Amino acid sequence: MSGIYTFRKLVLLVLGICWLNTLGAAEPEKVVYKVDIKDEIGPEVWRLARKSFDLAGQEKADYILIHMNTYGGMVVYADSLRSMILNSRKPVWVFIDNNAASAGALISIACDKIYMCEGANIGAATVVNQTGEAMPDKYQSYMRSMIRSTAEAQGRDTVYRWKRNPHIAEAMVDQSIYIQGITDSGRVVTFTAREAMKYGFCDGMAESVEEVLKKEQVENYTIRSYHPTVTDRIIGFLINPVIQGLLIMVIVGGIYFELQTPGIGFPLAAALTACLLYFAPLYLEGFAGYWEIIAFVVGVVLLLLEIFVIPGFGVAGISGIVLIIVALVFAGIDHFSFRFLGDFVRPLVRSLFLVVSASLVSLLMSMWLGAKLFGS
Repeated sequence: MSGIYTFRKLVLLVLGICWLNTLGAAEPEKVVYKVDIKDEIGPEVWRLARKSFDLAGQEKADYILIHMNTYGGMVVYADSLRSMILNSRKPVWVFIDNNAASAGALISIACDKIYMCEGANIGAATVVNQTGEAMPDKYQSYMRSMIRSTAEAQGRDTVYRWKRNPHIAEAMVDQSIYIQGITDSGRVVTFTAREAMKYGFCDGMAESVEEVLKKEQVENYTIRSYHPTVTDRIIGFLINPVIQGLLIMVIVGGIYFELQTPGIGFPLAAALTACLLYFAPLYLEGFAGYWEIIAFVVGVVLLLLEIFVIPGFGVAGISGIVLIIVALVFAGIDHFSFRFLGDFVRPLVRSLFLVVSASLVSLLMSMWLGAKLFGS
């Protein structure tokens, strides 16, 4: 009996030790991936944010935390960012360090949790032009619909109450909307941190990223983030629509002047350099593939054959122009976004408008300058 009793004591001792080890075992370290949005929202911010979200997935991050301080930017890139956030399988929180205005408000509303520091603001999402004047109503209508649907995507707290009221979100865009106790007609909604908490557009106040995580009860964690390199900055600069438009103008102008003065010269060198600067960053980013580059080269060859070899102007010349335009247009579109018709049409129209308008301006300027230089 004494042997059995001793054996039982040993078993209980081992079980007790195992239980204590279980209690004392450290909780697995959480990974928080921090994404900074602290500049004007445009191609570079979109590119770096997308890369950060991709890396967060690859590194199996538990949470994504956006550290925001922006006055807004281009609606098309804000739309892409909010879609990426809404489709994220990981919880996405935002900490508004100071400002989340205009496009920044749209992106914030897409996040699962919104935290703001004392003195921060969110709202004023009216679409404006570069001079600060409100755009026509068709632009405001699109923004109203987008911000309303983003608020609706957060669902309801109860059967009768939205987590983020879509009508209030819409009032951040449309100054004609009157909401009793919140805004008068003629003023768009902009909330302070405390007002945002009162009306459901802020989940808490914090003074740092660490405090946000503490309030979300994330204790054992490591913060990771993607730090842009010099190459990232250069690529971000080159994929800016303004720079792309200028490069297209140089390509078209260079080809035109080379045709006016046959022989390897400065116009051709300028056009080739512009081609490299246009296609290289888009290829590196996965926007442009081999077929766009091949189509562009074939288009140029067909155009040259039509001018120098084939008499008149017919199928080869028209085919060459079409291939050049198609290559330039599709090179500027992210093919991974072609999941729905809207995801395809919007970037296609935007890229087509950029290429056609820049080409026409360049061609007209080249013809005018050519007449001055080579005319009698």
